[in-house]
Amino acid sequence: MDFGLNENQAILRDSAREFFAGECPMAVVRGAAESATAYDPKLWAKLAAQGYTGIIVDEAHGGVGLGIVELVLLMEEAGRALLPGPLLATVAMAGAVLDACANRAHKHKYLAPIAHGDARSTLAFVEPKSGWDRAALQLTAKHGRLWGEKLFVPDAGVANTIVVVARDGVYVVDAKAPGVSITPMAGMDLTRKLYAVSLTDAAAEQLDVVVGLDRALDIATTALVAEMVGGMQRTLEISVDYAKTRKQFGKPIGSFQAVQHQCADMYLETESARSAVYYAAVALQEGAADASAAVSIAKVYASDASRTVGNRGIQIHGGMGFTWENDLHLYYRRAKASETMLGDATFHRERLARLVVDTGAKAASSRS
Repeated sequence: MDFGLNENQAILRDSAREFFAGECPMAVVRGAAESATAYDPKLWAKLAAQGYTGIIVDEAHGGVGLGIVELVLLMEEAGRALLPGPLLATVAMAGAVLDACANRAHKHKYLAPIAHGDARSTLAFVEPKSGWDRAALQLTAKHGRLWGEKLFVPDAGVANTIVVVARDGVYVVDAKAPGVSITPMAGMDLTRKLYAVSLTDAAAEQLDVVVGLDRALDIATTALVAEMVGGMQRTLEISVDYAKTRKQFGKPIGSFQAVQHQCADMYLETESARSAVYYAAVALQEGAADASAAVSIAKVYASDASRTVGNRGIQIHGGMGFTWENDLHLYYRRAKASETMLGDATFHRERLARLVVDTGAKAASSRS
């Protein structure tokens, strides 16, 4: 596989970095973090105007029609800027599932408004006893109505629709419909609000192609890892800048070998995670046989690495790293929240083990 970015991809990455630097400075991030929903309608409109809300949506449904690699580049820059609000939940989570599982009519109804920036959505998956394991889901539909509870649903408070993964299929629910109750939950990441969604005899539309769900979740996970990489990169930059200016014993602390080792380790973790997520994106885009394994490897590595990079960044800053005035703790919060979203390292290690067993069984079957 060729890992080099082509000219258009490099332009997308650079323009996204410039856009977020201008439209999403830390003052905007902090304002969103202190709000009830972390959603800024003006910023969302600007994201839509750039085509970011429809980046992987087909042109037939009002999108830009780009690929998974382009989505990863966008989400990496969004993570570097600590973009608040529902872009990940709408585009990479709900949008990917709608694209994979919906028929043409449902795409026109639910996906096109997302691409145009007129609607926001989210994915409701986790249940009180399920985690991110589909086999453990209990919620089912009864005569086209949903009963049950979903937890840790990102940005549900500003969503127009909620894509609900149930035991017997995938459904779309109007967030304002009777029987839908959305309650804020406490979360680590102040820039991405979490909610509990209670469904009591709530009307729902079932999507058609459930077999596409696993690939959609892989796309969402890859986008999340890319966002984590962007956050790791910015944590490294902030820490290196601090090490160059903070003086101890009359010298910048960056001149001390112990601090240099911390920065070098942060760089290694960040670049390794970036390589893993780029490979996963290309593997998904090209339909490689090891695409799902590559996604899990990227999430395993990034879940551990983002925590380590955050810890080292805090160590370099000392106690002031956790003060409200310092931006570093906001990135650390995002890293800790993303560590468990869409499955933590343990979940994906177990998934890798199952993939290896399944691959071995298929190989043995083909030889017999």
